[in-house]
Amino acid sequence: MEAIISTFTNPYYLQVASIMGVYMIAALGLHLITGVTGQFSFGHAAFLSIGAYTSALMSLYLGTPFILNLLVGGLMAALWGVLLGIPSFKLTGDYLGITTLGFGEIVKVVFINMKITGGAGGLGGIPRETNVVVVYSIVVLAIWGLYRLQNSRFGRALLAIREDEIAAESMGINPLLYKLKGFALGTFLAGVSGALYAHLMQYLNPADFGFSRSFEILNFVVLGGLGSIPGTVLGTSVLTLAPEFLRFVREYRMLIYGALMVTMMIFRPYGLLGGIDFGKMFRRYRAQRKSMKDKKAVQG
Repeated sequence: MEAIISTFTNPYYLQVASIMGVYMIAALGLHLITGVTGQFSFGHAAFLSIGAYTSALMSLYLGTPFILNLLVGGLMAALWGVLLGIPSFKLTGDYLGITTLGFGEIVKVVFINMKITGGAGGLGGIPRETNVVVVYSIVVLAIWGLYRLQNSRFGRALLAIREDEIAAESMGINPLLYKLKGFALGTFLAGVSGALYAHLMQYLNPADFGFSRSFEILNFVVLGGLGSIPGTVLGTSVLTLAPEFLRFVREYRMLIYGALMVTMMIFRPYGLLGGIDFGKMFRRYRAQRKSMKDKKAVQG
């Protein structure tokens, strides 16, 4: 399928689209943690790196199938998410953010000092298995799954915890258990994203998964609108494509990029699509159309 698409499309555009889709999956995972559950994580890139290195090492040394590498990479990231979450979710707000930030730096240093990961020199020779079709198939599955989750009893419990944890607990919700489950799902998506990244770039370096990458993914979620899946998709698209469109100004590219972000947050402090519920808008539209049809039927 990718070979057919590449005959009609510039390979550079395919590469950019693939990277954007990989970041979109990671941002959707952080959307669940921060936007839905209300837990700030500043170390999301650490879970990308866990998924990336797990998948890459399995591919290089075990020769396992790509789909298995993706799943194990996601599960390994989720496992570490749970191990981090058990002590961390007793903290709230800035303290939780600092804990995840510290975990991210620890993971980066560990990968730099491990021989099997190539150390500071990085890990190369990873087979290219990721393509634009695989990436966007997973994006669609992730969006569909998150919509189903947010409209379920579990999703409503996460929203209740975000709005008022004490009130949620008084209604019989176990905040620690639900936050752990939400964090595990979010880090699973991050691990899958990292595995896709590894088999797309074919080279990994611990420096690629530092605080700046975590902050970049957080920007995707916040700019698009906290708690909004379409907002996360839009925020990732805008912030991934903006530097590419600004390449013609070269030395002023990042200056314009930063000014664009500041301007957007001034005029849309809740994000591009923050506070907009497309589900409610669609249901309202259908109700209005049904009402108009009923009026016409009565008049006729």
